Amino acid sequence: MARIGLAASDPDGLVATPVETVPRVLAGAGSASGKQSGTAKQPVRSAEGTTADVARIVAEAVERFAAVVYVGLPRHLSGKEGAATADARAFAARLVVALAAAGEAAEVRLVDERMTTVSAHQALHAAGRKTKRHRSVIDQAAAVIILQSALDAERAKGERAGELVEARTVHDTHE
Repeated sequence: MARIGLAASDPDGLVATPVETVPRVLAGAGSASGKQSGTAKQPVRSAEGTTADVARIVAEAVERFAAVVYVGLPRHLSGKEGAATADARAFAARLVVALAAAGEAAEVRLVDERMTTVSAHQALHAAGRKTKRHRSVIDQAAAVIILQSALDAERAKGERAGELVEARTVHDTHE
């Protein structure tokens, strides 16, 4: 099962902490029908067409008065983009639409997530955690690494990290 790790920062944007792991609603990667991978069921959507995973992230952003929602961009080690990258871009586009529908002005930005899961595994292993039994914790730890990297880059450069996902780049929010 695919998962999304959520992390949040303190109000000053200094320290990232884990929040939760959200089950990913697969919108049929590579499927024009929008069916979930491996099943004949349609992804569960709200009345506005938002999947449960997107709705949960929007709710968290609203509750925390988020200024930015960072989405990990899974590039290959070479830096090239593949199917997972396209899925992350489509997911980020759906977040833009859902945040706007909720009246939220939070930006959505894509940031490189290469090696974050490996780093999370290593950190948890060093802390004595058995990673095979704690896959959801790995996702949260990777989310913390992604967010902390973005916060650190923002402080160092004086500008937001990552690639801004703009509403005009959203083509088909339901894949």
